[in-house]
Amino acid sequence: MEAINWMEEVKKRESNILEETKRFLQIKSVLEESVKEDEPFGEGVAKALHFLLDKGNDDGFTTKNVDGYAGHIELGEGKELIGILCHVDVVPEGDGWSVDPYGAEIKDGKIFARGAIDDKGPTIAAYYAMKIVKELGLPLSKRVRMIIGTDEESDWRCVDHYFKHEEMPTMGFAPDADFPIIYAEKGITDVELHQQPIQGTDGDYVLTSFESGRRYNMVPDYAKAVLTVKEEANLEKTYEKFLNKHHVKGTVEVNSNKYTLTLEGVSAHGSVPQKGKNAGVLLASFLHELALNEQARQFVTYVNHYFLEDTIGERIGLHIRDDVTGDLTVNVGILSYTHEKAGQIGLNIRYPVAASIDTIISTIKKQSETYQISVKHFSDSKPHHVDQKHKLIQTLQQVYQEQTGEEPTLISIGGGTYARALEAGVAFGPLFPGREEVAHEKDEYMVVEDLLKATAIYAQAIYELAK
Repeated sequence: MEAINWMEEVKKRESNILEETKRFLQIKSVLEESVKEDEPFGEGVAKALHFLLDKGNDDGFTTKNVDGYAGHIELGEGKELIGILCHVDVVPEGDGWSVDPYGAEIKDGKIFARGAIDDKGPTIAAYYAMKIVKELGLPLSKRVRMIIGTDEESDWRCVDHYFKHEEMPTMGFAPDADFPIIYAEKGITDVELHQQPIQGTDGDYVLTSFESGRRYNMVPDYAKAVLTVKEEANLEKTYEKFLNKHHVKGTVEVNSNKYTLTLEGVSAHGSVPQKGKNAGVLLASFLHELALNEQARQFVTYVNHYFLEDTIGERIGLHIRDDVTGDLTVNVGILSYTHEKAGQIGLNIRYPVAASIDTIISTIKKQSETYQISVKHFSDSKPHHVDQKHKLIQTLQQVYQEQTGEEPTLISIGGGTYARALEAGVAFGPLFPGREEVAHEKDEYMVVEDLLKATAIYAQAIYELAK
């Protein structure tokens, strides 16, 4: 058979790829807990799922909606199944965008929108890769199935439900991280901590409320605290000095004896908390310097003592690393406090293969007791890695090298991709080496050239794995 120029095939469909990507990105598919049985994660997420399934139907694929939790689009015949795991849900847009987060505007060779790189752009690339293989009429000995998740950014209820009802692929990839190939991922645990309400002495300041963070796996870019003061206080200058020291912005509003403080941090993905500026932790560290009531003082002291300028868990006794996946990381994704109910803290911890979840949780429990804080709940997704000699990895390395001319090195990450839902799965793109990481950040984008190049890589990969 004559060699296929995969990039040429992509170029023939470029205008359609970009148009469909824009339409897909314009759907606001942020999680909303729903009472509708067929829309378990809200109307927007359901609309995005239907968008893909309807498109699959129109293009002659076999499709299935699995109770609104997930769906799939399938090509080919055969006993073995190659899986491509994508997701349609996105994290909330956050603040500070310079463009409409759901406008899908193309400028300077980039397409801007929440979900552009995580994971809607890559999903369209993988879909068109399947479509190219189908339209070329290439002979396949295996089935290829795009499995579409709807709750990846939160609790993975989608794939849990899906694999209770559908078969596990023989092997596969998730187009939801970095090129060349991610063969190892850290374990992930979300830990919910509750402070026990205490009756203690009042200070000069009573912390009425404190809020920061929307998701465990995002570094909060905004925090707000409301203080009641006994006597008139001049916090403005002290706070301004603090903000300048940490190179962040914030405000102080005064209304009689009430002070409302806000702080703007820098958002980042929870797997790389060191790349952000945690607004909640910073604001807690400012409050720590004030003469607060005892309950509030314990809450902010805990946050300040264990998490200020420490994203590798050293202060709380969790500094663990290995040669495969590197350092354990800790993101304080959620901070919440009211004077009546005390505090809640949400930690997102990414731990290496060498770490034990039992040790992590027991360490947190022990270190938190002094502050009247306890572990209320935790989830756990074990570390994942595939042997580098596996056929899946060998094939993807060959494809990547042929398409890019670059060395197909194997890398590990702290992020959790759908690859770990597969018994033999890796993350494969779409972020090329040297590109800026903008997933979960304001003004998220994907370079148009990269979108097209990823489509060509995925098309060849699908063919090579399933031929």
